[in-house]
Amino acid sequence: MSCCGRRGDDRLVDIDPGVLTERELDVLRLIGSGFTNREVGAKLFLSTRTIEFHRVNIRRKLSADSRADLVRCAREFGLA
Repeated sequence: MSCCGRRGDDRLVDIDPGVLTERELDVLRLIGSGFTNREVGAKLFLSTRTIEFHRVNIRRKLSADSRADLVRCAREFGLA
C-alpha cells in the first residue's frame, strides 16, 4: 500500500505508510475522516498544537502539500 506524494520537481513518489508512528496514524485517520485539528486533539486528549506538530510531520513524511493530500493518503491507506 502506498500514497503518492510529490517531490520538488513534481514527480510522484510512492510512500509506505509504515514510516508513520502509531500516533501519526491515529491523527491521519481522524484527519481523513474530516475532523479539524481541534476535534482531533479532543478525541485523542492532546492539545491542538500537538496535533499541528503531528500533522506537519505526517505531511513531511508523506510529501503531502495540503490537508486534502492527507485526506487522500488516509483513504489510500484504508484509514478513512
